[in-house]
Amino acid sequence: MFLSRQTLISLSPHWILLLGLLPAISTAAESRNGFLLDDALIAPQEIRSGGPPRDGIPSLDSPVFVVGDKADFLRPNDRILGVKLNGIERAYPIRILNYHEIVNDVIGNQPLVISFCPLCGSGMAFESTIDGEHLVFGVSGLLYNSDVLLYDRQSESLWSQIAATAVSGPRKGTRLVSISIAHTTWRDWLERHPKTEVLSTNTGFRRNYGVDPYPNYGRDKRLYFPVAQEDRRYPRKSKVLGLEIGGQFRAYPFEELEMSARKFADQFQGQQIEVVYDDHNQTARILDASGNEIPTLIAFWFAWYAFHPDTEIYTAK
Repeated sequence: MFLSRQTLISLSPHWILLLGLLPAISTAAESRNGFLLDDALIAPQEIRSGGPPRDGIPSLDSPVFVVGDKADFLRPNDRILGVKLNGIERAYPIRILNYHEIVNDVIGNQPLVISFCPLCGSGMAFESTIDGEHLVFGVSGLLYNSDVLLYDRQSESLWSQIAATAVSGPRKGTRLVSISIAHTTWRDWLERHPKTEVLSTNTGFRRNYGVDPYPNYGRDKRLYFPVAQEDRRYPRKSKVLGLEIGGQFRAYPFEELEMSARKFADQFQGQQIEVVYDDHNQTARILDASGNEIPTLIAFWFAWYAFHPDTEIYTAK
C-alpha cells in the first residue's frame, strides 16, 4: 500500500500506528518534528517518530474537572491516574489520556504535569516548576524506547517520561521531580477518595473517549517500536511496579506479587518499606516507614527493563 505524506498527516495518529506505516516515514529529516537532536544525551537514531507531528496529539492545557458523582461516563473497572496533593484529589481517566497523553494542571497553587504513554502503559506526574520557571509541556510526537518524549514550550527541550530527564535542548540533563500517582480502577480510587474531582470529557477537542484508540494493544505480544534491550523473564506487557531510591532500581512484577502476601515489609537501599498489592484492582503502591506513599511507576515490563536493565527484581518467597 502507498499513501502520500499529505494523506498520512491527515490520518489519525492511531490509524497510522495500526497501518504499520511508521518505518517508512520515521527516517525522514522532517520526522524529527523540528527538534534539534545533535546534542542529545541519547543516540539520535534511537529517537523515533511516533507518527503524529509535534502537538499532533494535543495536550490539555486548561483542564476542566467535575465532581466524582457527576463522572457518569466512567465505569467501575475503567483505569485512571489519581493524584492527591495539597488536600485536593483528582482522577485522570486513561480513556481521555489515551488521546492527549499530557495534562498541564495546577493543584493548590502547585503546577504539575500528568503524563501517560499508552505504548508503555506508564503514568507519571511531575512538578512543572523548574528553576523558578513554570514549564508547560506538549507531546513532541517522538519516542525513545517506545516511550513518549515530552517537550517544554519554553525551551523546546525534549524530556523522557520514564527517565524523567531532559535528553536534548537547553535543559539537557535536568531531572524532573516525581509526584506520587495512583494507577488503578475508578472504583478503587472513588472508594478511597469519595470527594475526588475527575477530568471532564469537555476537553475542547472532538474525540470519542468511549473508544479505545489502542484496542487489544495490552494483550498483544508485539511492540509497535523497537527498544534498546529486552528481558523475556516476564511477558513483555505484564505489569510491574517500579521503584527508584538513590539512583538504584527495583521491579516488583505483578506475577510475583500474585504469589506474595497482599501487604508485606521489604527493604531497599537501607530503607524500610511496605509493599501493598491489590489484585482485584490490579494496582500496587509502596509506603515508607512513616506510612507515606513513595513515588513509583506502574508500567509494562518491557518498558521498565528498557530503561533500567540493571534493575533488581523482587521474587516471591
